[in-house]
Amino acid sequence: MVSERSNGNVVALLPASFDPVTNGHLDLVERAHRVFDELVLGVAINVSKNETFSTEERVDLLRSATKDLKGVRVCAFSGLAVDYAREVGASVLVRGLRAMSDFEYEFEMAGMNKHLHPELETFFMMASQEHMYVSSSRLKELVRFGRNIDEFVPSEVAKMLVERLGGKL
Repeated sequence: MVSERSNGNVVALLPASFDPVTNGHLDLVERAHRVFDELVLGVAINVSKNETFSTEERVDLLRSATKDLKGVRVCAFSGLAVDYAREVGASVLVRGLRAMSDFEYEFEMAGMNKHLHPELETFFMMASQEHMYVSSSRLKELVRFGRNIDEFVPSEVAKMLVERLGGKL
């Protein structure tokens, strides 16, 4: 059984780099928002990744895209997601899956997370069919080659990606 905070609400953490936030991310956010009482979107500060957007930009873009969802908050974090889950009082870690390769990676990660934080449950959500092939890195590549990505990201994100990566609108 999923543990609850003292106020009875189940808090879930959805950690990701969100570099940039895509409509696939937002689909997961909206669906998880319907399941859990509180949803924390953890923007991961990943020093090993070559980020397109700064942490502050990613937080701002995600806050803008989720501003109408009550019970959703956006925070940046560094370190292990399991440690951050403990810090924000989350009893559930939400992870999105697009393909078998995602599952293999996430399955191993869930096992390690369970070892490190036995009370934390991992909740896997399949990507909706229309988002299964969308990834932030693929979208960046499309922008670099001048392709339109408006159907895959919020308009503010598309504009910033084009400005940052030198593509065309």
